[in-house]
Amino acid sequence: MTQHDMAPTKWQSFLDDARSQVSQDSTLEVRGTLTRLTGLVLEASGIRVPVGSQCVVTMKARPSVLAEVVGFSGDKAFLMPAGDVHGLSSGAGVAPAAAYVPVPRLGAAALPPDLAAAGMLRLPLGDGLLGRVVDSQGNPMDRMGPLAEVVSKPLDRKPINAMDRAPVRESLDTGVRAINALLTVGRGQRLGLFAGSGVGKSVLLGMMARYTQADVIVVGLIGERGREVKEFIEDILGADGRARSVVVAAPADAPPLLRMQGASYATAIAEYFRDKGQHVLLLMDSLTRYAMAQREIALAIGEPPATKGYPPSCFAKLPQLVERSGNGLHGVGSITAFYTVLSEGDDQQDPIADAARAILDGHIVLSRSLAEAGHYPAIDVEQSASRVMHNVVSREHFELARRFRSLYSRYEKGRDLVQIGAYARGSDPMLDEAIALQPGMHQFLQQDMFEAASLEAAWQDMAASTSLTQVGA
Repeated sequence: MTQHDMAPTKWQSFLDDARSQVSQDSTLEVRGTLTRLTGLVLEASGIRVPVGSQCVVTMKARPSVLAEVVGFSGDKAFLMPAGDVHGLSSGAGVAPAAAYVPVPRLGAAALPPDLAAAGMLRLPLGDGLLGRVVDSQGNPMDRMGPLAEVVSKPLDRKPINAMDRAPVRESLDTGVRAINALLTVGRGQRLGLFAGSGVGKSVLLGMMARYTQADVIVVGLIGERGREVKEFIEDILGADGRARSVVVAAPADAPPLLRMQGASYATAIAEYFRDKGQHVLLLMDSLTRYAMAQREIALAIGEPPATKGYPPSCFAKLPQLVERSGNGLHGVGSITAFYTVLSEGDDQQDPIADAARAILDGHIVLSRSLAEAGHYPAIDVEQSASRVMHNVVSREHFELARRFRSLYSRYEKGRDLVQIGAYARGSDPMLDEAIALQPGMHQFLQQDMFEAASLEAAWQDMAASTSLTQVGA
């Protein structure tokens, strides 16, 4: 073979080796430039990364800022910052963020950075989260050191096929008498707590966190007051509850991106434990703040508002989040979820409340008038419903709950006539019965926050409160 014939062979071999190295371990870094900052949105050019990718905005003499790609237009990428943008200027560098790598255990070799995962949102999941308080990015907030026994996993998950989910057939004891008796919850059910501000949503969540039968409790405090984080942990969960709980906190002063990410992260943690075959209680306060965060992001990048200022993407994001909870594959593990929903001005037709009611498996409405009268928990029995109750309780229990509701509703409708003395006894036998039973029924619906009521005890108390024999005795 001549030297002239060997040249193409060597050149081809060189190209093959170069292609192999590039495909297996590329260290080329794609960088862009910050060109515009308007309101909450950063605009970058020269970088092409998919929507949902994490990027780092760097500039000399100031800390870097993490941002997520939320949209694009032509060769411009729109990013939503997860931190303070004060001090940034045009020309700052924008590059994909490195993947999260957990701190190695003592004696274990450190894992090299995963270049293929650069830009993908990956956060810590694992048993090491139990008993910990973390923020939306998986950073510990409890000053108990770095997380151990966790793995780095992406938050995006493939939805479970509806035909692979086990139906809700098993009742769940929440420890709240009115819910156990009249709004019985099934394991794997998703319910909403609907109310305005200051009527006892957080207290009711705390009662369920303390008394519900669950292996793991995941609490997502999304967009609520920062004061509530420590109070919820110390005053409501306590030492025993905290040992089996994970708290994800994204308070009201967090950027909208972190508030949305906090809700997704709390759900991902619940999914992790469910996939291990455990029964999880997911408490999220609140679903409305999640929707408001999405509204801020969508309006900032130019999406038109639709209903009361909420763009269409808000109503698309809600079911994507809620549908991740529920029973696991083929009945292995479950996530029973309670989402608080703020009703602006106590309006039950608020667009977010109306949308949430349609996608959840039940709704518990808290009444301001009951709360103002000192009636706690302030559950409005007439407006509340559990859509799976008939599948998880006996026929006797279901019929007794119907009787209780009927008597309670009949008294409420005739209350004004009774109070002004315009009702003549004997005119309506059912109302006569409701008047006689009313004191016991109202006492049955009230419960101290440090008192637990089991399913069996709640059923027996409901039977006693609707029995004239018991009243006469």
